[in-house]
Amino acid sequence: MDRNVKHSSKHAHEKAIKKELSGAHNHVTNNKNSDVSHSHHQHMLDDFKKRFFVSLILTIPVLLLSPFFQGLLGYSISFAADKYVLFLLAATVYVYGGLPFIKGMRKELISKQPGMMTLIGLAISVAFFYSVAVTLGIRGKTFYWELVTLIDIMLLGHWIEMRSVLGASRALEELVKLMPVDAHLITPEGIKDVSMKEIKPGDLVLVKPGEKIPSDGIVVEGTSSVDESMLTGESHPVFKSPGAEVIGGSINHDGALKVKIKNTGENTYLMQVVKLVKQAQATRSRTQDLANKAAFWLTLIAIVSGISTLSIWLLIGKSFLFALERMVTVMVITCPHALGLAVPLVVSVSTSKSAKKGILIRDRKAFERIKDVNMVIFDKTGTLTEGNFEVTDVLSLSNLSKDEIIKLAASLEVNSEHPIARAITRYGENLGVKPVEVTGFTAIPGKGAKGYIGTSEYSIVSPQYLTELGIKITEESILNLLHSGKTVVFLLADDSIAGAIALGDRIREESKRAIARLRELGIKTYMLTGDNKIVAESVAKELGMDGYFAEVLPHEKAEKVRALAKKYIVAMVGDGINDAPALVEAHAGIAIGAGTQVAIESADIILSKDNPEDVVETITLSRATYRKMIQNLVWATGYNVVAIPLAAGVLYPLGILLSPAVGAILMSLSTVIVAINARLLKA
Repeated sequence: MDRNVKHSSKHAHEKAIKKELSGAHNHVTNNKNSDVSHSHHQHMLDDFKKRFFVSLILTIPVLLLSPFFQGLLGYSISFAADKYVLFLLAATVYVYGGLPFIKGMRKELISKQPGMMTLIGLAISVAFFYSVAVTLGIRGKTFYWELVTLIDIMLLGHWIEMRSVLGASRALEELVKLMPVDAHLITPEGIKDVSMKEIKPGDLVLVKPGEKIPSDGIVVEGTSSVDESMLTGESHPVFKSPGAEVIGGSINHDGALKVKIKNTGENTYLMQVVKLVKQAQATRSRTQDLANKAAFWLTLIAIVSGISTLSIWLLIGKSFLFALERMVTVMVITCPHALGLAVPLVVSVSTSKSAKKGILIRDRKAFERIKDVNMVIFDKTGTLTEGNFEVTDVLSLSNLSKDEIIKLAASLEVNSEHPIARAITRYGENLGVKPVEVTGFTAIPGKGAKGYIGTSEYSIVSPQYLTELGIKITEESILNLLHSGKTVVFLLADDSIAGAIALGDRIREESKRAIARLRELGIKTYMLTGDNKIVAESVAKELGMDGYFAEVLPHEKAEKVRALAKKYIVAMVGDGINDAPALVEAHAGIAIGAGTQVAIESADIILSKDNPEDVVETITLSRATYRKMIQNLVWATGYNVVAIPLAAGVLYPLGILLSPAVGAILMSLSTVIVAINARLLKA
């Protein structure tokens, strides 16, 4: 096919699938508790940044013109209508810088869920409108400088918080890349290369060795091994013969297949996985974070304290203006500057520290939830294991030595790209064994290969091929290997067994340490895999896990996690497309380093290294982060215990009355303590 035509076909194909799935994009975000798109999130981030810097610049003249700072620093700036200039500057900051909080307050009140935005909006509005009244003539002190600094700090906090969240998910685009661009359509006139969008159910296509299966279908001719590991979790290549079903996106290994297309477009297996991810994301609960919970109670405290202060002073005979100033002071200082930074600063420090450990946080709320996890579910292939075959045992069943068996097997497999063949040749290379010349080489699709070495015919074959030859396996050592879940291939010399080679997917040493450490923390561990029961049981037993689920398909993985999530706080750890729905269903989804981009985009937390021990690091870091958040919220709001009664005037009979300026200083001190405490985070 002409290169330009092929490129055009690819572009059109990807565009068609993206259009077909465009509705899904609204749900696939990096924060699964949010439904904003990446572009909207970026716009909001830029907006907070711009409002912060504009407000900060306008704050400088407000501070310079404020009577409090002039008295404190011993200078004087006065000119005609200076109080109106101060009013205009503060009004600009209130309207421009405070607009997001006013809008947020309105949205929270409409939804009857007052939180941080309501607290901030209430405080700045009370401070602004009271200060305007003072400027226009009523007796009292303005709160302009307290108003603008509060807005500055809150804008900074929201900017830091939003910057810690990554861009929107691109999982669907990654799935599009996985699908083949074109297919070899079999027509009465011959084989024709066509775009995938031209393929329809019932069409017959040819899939050559090394190519991806274009779409779901049924094999009608040919035999081959197909790699479905990225899709189903099955670590071994699956042998396919006429009548077998194949999945679009899986990789054909060593034989040509003619496939009758069964499903296309959104009906394919892969697209069903996408739908599962969408559905799970759309039904995730939306929980308030710690700061919002604190803000909710502080809002109630501000309103109740303010009204109570006004009422009590009026009842005991004080003037309305005195009572009003006390009420405003109480309501303004109830919203501490530090509250806006208490959580974002810890998040920022935590994100930085976790990144240095190779732990990338994509969903902060899921990261906070992981502190409570009492069950971790692991995928097997590529997560607990390395995901690659390696030779584990070599048995001689003849007068050949083990090295000679490997030498002969490697000679037969040296030109094959099959995972088992690569493992045997790699093992031979490590032993320093050099392959010898093979003549009359013949591949046995899905079962092995054969050829002549010298005058003898040798074959490297599967147990299935032995069955076809009528050869029974009776040796106890080989039966034990098969029962242990290992893959065993046989070297035949003139149709008699000369030796056996066992291969396995090696368990990571880090996996053993990770499971042991999780057990020490009182966390249960389960394995969820598409691999067969014998392999799963062997791995789970060796690692000392609490249980396992084997031969589980992707939609069943999501169902298993959903069921367990009703009883436990669950974290799911995986690396493949087949794990994506389960990652989304868990309270926290963790993609391990070698994972596919689809798994990564569906996860809340990404471990950049192939080290299951980082799951433990993530949990301990989450717990340390939570402790710091609690400490900061205590520091941010704790001063209210002292400041609110003093601002209300409980010590007025003793001549002690907290002025707005002193209240603001206390707030500033609280902010400094919160900032320092956040930097002291250790994990």
